[in-house]
Amino acid sequence: MVATTLNPSKHPLAEFIHSLESGKSLLKDSSENVLEVVGILKSYGIVLDAYSNNLNYIAEHQFLVLFPFFKYFNGDFSNNKLLRHWWHDRINFEYAEYCMRAMLWHGGGKLDEYVDSAEFAEATKQAISAKLKGNPVILGLNKLFPEFLSEQIKMLTYYSALGQFWRVMSDMFLSLSDRYDNGEINSIEEVVKHILDALVADANKPITYAVEIKGKIYELIPKKAGLTFLMDTAVPYVEAVFFRGTPFLGTVSYNAQENQIPYDQSLFTYGALYADPLPVGSAGIPPTLLMQDMRHYLPEYLHEVYRNTSRGDDDLLVKICVTFQKSMYCVTTAAIRGLAPYDLNTKNIEEKQANRKYLEGWMNRFISSRILDVNKN
Repeated sequence: MVATTLNPSKHPLAEFIHSLESGKSLLKDSSENVLEVVGILKSYGIVLDAYSNNLNYIAEHQFLVLFPFFKYFNGDFSNNKLLRHWWHDRINFEYAEYCMRAMLWHGGGKLDEYVDSAEFAEATKQAISAKLKGNPVILGLNKLFPEFLSEQIKMLTYYSALGQFWRVMSDMFLSLSDRYDNGEINSIEEVVKHILDALVADANKPITYAVEIKGKIYELIPKKAGLTFLMDTAVPYVEAVFFRGTPFLGTVSYNAQENQIPYDQSLFTYGALYADPLPVGSAGIPPTLLMQDMRHYLPEYLHEVYRNTSRGDDDLLVKICVTFQKSMYCVTTAAIRGLAPYDLNTKNIEEKQANRKYLEGWMNRFISSRILDVNKN
């Protein structure tokens, strides 16, 4: 007799597999979680707007500027802004660059393949020639180190790709906040559905990159390259930033003999879903910069929740980090649903089995994450 239902999973995180199979999220549903997630994503959306604008500005207007001292000013420099910059009364764009470098280093997707292609090499060669015409010093440097400038353009390509990705995500999170304010979002499942619908709507949005040099446009990623938002920026971003990340200086030894850092990049677990919130606020921990940025844009209803805890604002960055992790499990739930081989609500037993194997693969990666911690309260 052919089975019509699946046996319960024996995976250590089986409860989350069954939760996803029943249409629920990796984060339990409660009014408190909804308030926290929507509130932090509103703040995050505002910060991502600034990050996106700056990354795109650098990619398009600081092209092969080897010493871009004023790259964080988006072309609007003033002495007052410089003083605020030195005083750190500003958005910490360094965190955006940290994420960009994580994506560049870990790679993945067709974007990673394209920047190593012959087509991209030819496009970069033409752009370099146009940019450096009449500059014998840098031309000489380029001959001595022929890969240096092309690697810079690869990095600038990731500036642009991440800027375009965050443009979509910023709009998505801010519209989520608007819907919450209008009473349309009342559960974690509705939060996840909003994110998933937005991801699907922009899944095939083209990722392109072009620069203007001396009045002429040079296409470094033309539309015909076929790069798209979901598979070529969103998925590599989740892999690089949510999961792998990079080991934070001062928290582990970089001495190879100590074996504190995995030998294989695919084994890295330094991403947002794993990070211990306690180091947040410490020097040299990149997410601290993001938490500092988000604290300035917290909606009052969320800030009031934080104030009413035992430590008030004294450990505000830690609270923001915990809430941010909750929100990222909602985003990850949307990604898992969107990438599943079959609809997770399918009634077909073979499709259910394929989905079960797929979900258990995801849960293997969550074993050492903070998924249990964020669901404690």
